[in-house]
Amino acid sequence: MTNPAAPTVDQVVANITRSLNGQLPPAIQHAVTVMPEMVLRHAQDSAFAMPSEGGALSNETRTLIYLGIALATGSRACIEAMTNKAQGLGIESAKLLETFRIARYAEATRVLGNAEPLLAALETQA
Repeated sequence: MTNPAAPTVDQVVANITRSLNGQLPPAIQHAVTVMPEMVLRHAQDSAFAMPSEGGALSNETRTLIYLGIALATGSRACIEAMTNKAQGLGIESAKLLETFRIARYAEATRVLGNAEPLLAALETQA
């Protein structure tokens, strides 16, 4: 039994472009020339984290989670990529906006949690 041939960089780029609704992220475009092995590795990491088959979550759910994390961490490239992917998957605007609201709330909760020492100090003065 032989192992299937590893995909080429061109095949990986075509798959990424297709999965992101026709948009190839600029960093991937540059990496193709400067560090093509990174493009292959990134595709492997993507397949590990977001398997096309056999995953416990749907592709839509994984995309929304990824988008929410990208929004909360400020990763513009990932926000653009997941927005393109969501549009390609036909994810409803209401779901995208709810994901945004959840990410915003998570950040607000982080700030509130970080304020605990301040709030505790002020509480002793009240």
